[in-house]
Amino acid sequence: QVQLVESGGGLVQAGGSLTLSCVASGRIFSTYTLGWVRQAPGRERETVATVTWRGDSTYYVDSTKGRFTVSRDHTNNTVYLHMNALKPEDTAVYYCAASPFTSVTGLESYGYWGQGTQVTVSS
Repeated sequence: QVQLVESGGGLVQAGGSLTLSCVASGRIFSTYTLGWVRQAPGRERETVATVTWRGDSTYYVDSTKGRFTVSRDHTNNTVYLHMNALKPEDTAVYYCAASPFTSVTGLESYGYWGQGTQVTVSS
């Protein structure tokens, strides 16, 4: 079992920055991939960024490239999502999710989810 707890969401003006944190506990193997998935009102969930637990591979959806950075810290079992140049369209609930696979092909790849944290970007 893997438990994920997110924090760091909030209200920010467009152009601002936020950093989300996800503390992972339980049995996380080196083959796992940790992802940040968001769901905006009326829209489906989408993966915005992933990082392998080994840290050797990252992925970003096109809309976040150059603005978001995903990283993980083994010393405190935490995955971060640093978000810069935020836009109103980034407003969503952001979930931390864990997949036992080194490559995430879809939302069905995730076996574990956090409770989510709200990010609101005002214009």
